[in-house]
Amino acid sequence: MSDKVLYVAVAGQPNSGKSTMFNAMTGATARVGNYPGISVERTEGNVRLPDGTTIRLVDLPGTYSLTAYSQEEVIARNVIFNEKPDAVINLLDATSLERSLYLTLQTMEIGANVVIGLNMMDEVKKQHIHIDSEKLSALLGVPVVECCARRGMGADKLLEMARQQALARPETIEPLYISYGPDIDPVLEEFTAKIEAAGFMTERYPARWLAIKYLEEDEVIVAQGRKAGPLGQALEQRVAEVSAALQATRNTYPEAMIADYRYGFINGLTRQDVISREDDMRFNYSDKIDKVVTHRLLGPVIMCMLLYAMFYITFTLGAYPQGWVENLFALLGALVESALPEGLLRSMIVNGAIDGVGAVMSFTPLILLMFLMLVFLEDLGYMGRVAYMLDRVMQTFGLHGASVMPFIISGGLPGGCAVPGVMAARTLRSKRERLATIFTAPFMVCGAKTTAFIMLTAAFFPENPTRAMFIIVLLAWAFALLTALLLRKTVIRGASTPFIMELPPYRLPTLHGVLIHTWDRVWQYIKKAGTVILAVSILMWALMTFPELPEAEREAFEAQRRGIEQQARAHTGDGPSGQIAEGLITDALTAMDDAEAQASLLHTFAGRLGKGLEPVTQYAGFPWQANIALIGAFAAKEVFVSTMATTYSMNSAAEIEESTDLSKRLATDPAYTRPVVFSLIVFLLLYAPCLVTVVAIIRETSLGWGLFTLFGSLAFSYLVAVGVYQLSSLFF
Repeated sequence: MSDKVLYVAVAGQPNSGKSTMFNAMTGATARVGNYPGISVERTEGNVRLPDGTTIRLVDLPGTYSLTAYSQEEVIARNVIFNEKPDAVINLLDATSLERSLYLTLQTMEIGANVVIGLNMMDEVKKQHIHIDSEKLSALLGVPVVECCARRGMGADKLLEMARQQALARPETIEPLYISYGPDIDPVLEEFTAKIEAAGFMTERYPARWLAIKYLEEDEVIVAQGRKAGPLGQALEQRVAEVSAALQATRNTYPEAMIADYRYGFINGLTRQDVISREDDMRFNYSDKIDKVVTHRLLGPVIMCMLLYAMFYITFTLGAYPQGWVENLFALLGALVESALPEGLLRSMIVNGAIDGVGAVMSFTPLILLMFLMLVFLEDLGYMGRVAYMLDRVMQTFGLHGASVMPFIISGGLPGGCAVPGVMAARTLRSKRERLATIFTAPFMVCGAKTTAFIMLTAAFFPENPTRAMFIIVLLAWAFALLTALLLRKTVIRGASTPFIMELPPYRLPTLHGVLIHTWDRVWQYIKKAGTVILAVSILMWALMTFPELPEAEREAFEAQRRGIEQQARAHTGDGPSGQIAEGLITDALTAMDDAEAQASLLHTFAGRLGKGLEPVTQYAGFPWQANIALIGAFAAKEVFVSTMATTYSMNSAAEIEESTDLSKRLATDPAYTRPVVFSLIVFLLLYAPCLVTVVAIIRETSLGWGLFTLFGSLAFSYLVAVGVYQLSSLFF
């Protein structure tokens, strides 16, 4: 048995099934989506083989190449160069072998110890295509393994091949040599000789690879070369001369020629009986479906119908389990009330923890249904089509086609999260488009906002909550696009860059995969409710409890109650008139209890703050209770729901069963007129991102841009909310 530890990187282009295979090999449940741009974070896992060898796997970001066009490509390249893995498993989409081999060639040109995994071989066979993996292995000189990631087929063999390749690795691996033609090869030889003679960055990079990168005008390498010595400047000047000569003689440039020759190499490789097809089965099912699904007119209609159907199913089917969860927390609250004596401890547990967390948790069935449908569409491959259809729209508003994915991940289809959405903006090469995307992505309806909007639509639009949610999502897109256009015309000016995207083939998701990915998201929601929401709910309870109402004011309320009770003894009696009097007195006592509860809340820190903000928020129509909830929601948007639940629980003497149904309590509050509801919805859409998102924005950009996002969105949302309230007040 061996105790050896080997370090293996897993690389691949987007949609190649790389992350799915990584999960199959490690048993991990990392997020996998069938669209570009999802793998932007480093994920690791350990696998112990039967012989005792431990393989430490790292899942590299999905990249189309190793040229520094995006942060993903730089990250993947740096791992291979800096961490020097013992082997690199390069997973290929076998249904698009020619395109997938482009990354393989670049990885081999670096001198990496490569093992190729031909993924989606089940799809290849369905399309009546034959790939001779042994022939491909012999031509490239590296192991080739046929596999199917979504079924876990080939995972063990890939690991074994990686182990064998790593253990047999020589001291130095000869990088793959590709001829780039009579115009480029002499220049490469010239550059390579100069680089080797000067020892120019050769301690880290192969000399010929450096020469190629200079001809490709790789921004990262050129920037490093300027710091490394005078040769860098000389190479840049020489590249400019070569580019000018190629432009004059061939109307092209070095990078394009290098790419052409790489694809030529691949074409020559596959023509050596590596791929064979049956002529009568060349049609592609995905292409036939896309003629309808991505049609200029039908495509957007189908997309809107799917979105509407998602909301309809969510509200229709989710209403039943939502009621069960509400009743469960109502029962829990009643049990705690009966078990504990009246006092601060009971109030904290019932009004703070149970009411706060219960209000958020009651929406779990609806969130689960929405995530289930969203994950199915992602794994099916439909999200790539949404990006394709919206590309032209994004360009019109000064964004990039790739901005669609950060928007969708952030909640463009409700249920996302702005944090990974902001991080997914790394795929944008243009800094200006990236900043505009990062600033507006939090406008989308993330999972946290979904909870708040489900509550508001159920309260104020009970006749058709589906239509209300659908309109809210469309508003989120409209505000994001218009704000992006405003930014691109003022603060972040600059030309747009072209968009190129590969549409992944449709693949029927597996039930296991959909359930795992859905549970991942729902568990994050539940975990957040049990940690962040619970902590903030208790904090908000404390702010809404202390300082307590002075004894003199309490005594005044008590004196009024005694007066009511004395009247009760004087007027009550047998018969109908006595029963009517009893009912009026009971109502009077309840009103007195509510008045004392409201006075107590207004005396607390939170009540004073909420009331103190009224001179500003009155122009947007916000009740002071909403001010408290909006402040708490800065920590996490779900806190808006939990704080509203706590506020209404402590603002009234109602029984616990009544206070758990927050939507009904809001609907009966006369402070929430239609203009107020419209204003509140718009403000929730646009106002400051949650604390975690702000931190992510600062990490992705800078402190200045993070503060600009925070205060800029806060000011913008307030101005829009004021406008909406004032205008709608004219009609309602």
